[in-house]
Amino acid sequence: MTQEAQETFISHLIELRQRLVWSLLAYAAACIPCLWFSAELYDLLAQPLIHSLPEGSRSIGMIATGVITPFIIPMKIGFFAAFILALPFVLYQAWAFVAPGLYSHEKRLALPLVVSSTVLFLVGMFFCYYFVFGQVFKFIANFAPKSITVAPDIEAYFNFVLGMFLAFGLAFELPVVVFVLVLTGLVSVEQLREWRGYMVVAIFIVAAIVTPPDVVSQLSLAIPMCLLYEIGIFFAQFLGRRKGETELTEAPKD
Repeated sequence: MTQEAQETFISHLIELRQRLVWSLLAYAAACIPCLWFSAELYDLLAQPLIHSLPEGSRSIGMIATGVITPFIIPMKIGFFAAFILALPFVLYQAWAFVAPGLYSHEKRLALPLVVSSTVLFLVGMFFCYYFVFGQVFKFIANFAPKSITVAPDIEAYFNFVLGMFLAFGLAFELPVVVFVLVLTGLVSVEQLREWRGYMVVAIFIVAAIVTPPDVVSQLSLAIPMCLLYEIGIFFAQFLGRRKGETELTEAPKD
């Protein structure tokens, strides 16, 4: 390695360290309000399940079987909320680190992709919280015998909610994945259209694996993913049309 290459490599490491430090500081700053209101965040997170419980179980609410679980679970919720709060800044730091090595047309697409990825992830979480949870919990409560007193454990509930948030957040990234695959030339829009039937089957299989074994949650994930797949194809086709027009206008005239 030459002296110049070594200096460049060290400068990249220094900049990477600075970006990581700023990201950690942003996360630490987000932890302060999130941990302070961790109990309120837990109550907010528990509302969909509490409202779906029968009248006899609603007064009991949820239980904690562990000794320190009432302290640990709100703390975990606070840390998770801080991660979501700091995520846009962390993604911006990642974009700022790689931006100098990108071409001008790649820079124009990189930042919108970062923003759209963050927005879609949050939209997936909000969709899961405001629509899916209520429908799923009501569907499950209707099958519970009247003689059973439902009192879910808060740790099991938190793990369920976190898994569903991640599943829906990542599933809503499908348009970005499709767009990037077409942008990098790995697949074409025509291939995506030809694979539409296979993708629908694959989407329903994934929805059956990552969601609870009930029809409501599986359809709540599979149907939006199918729509998001079509949205990704639409934007990829729009990008191809724009690129074709740009190449046509920039082509040298005879």
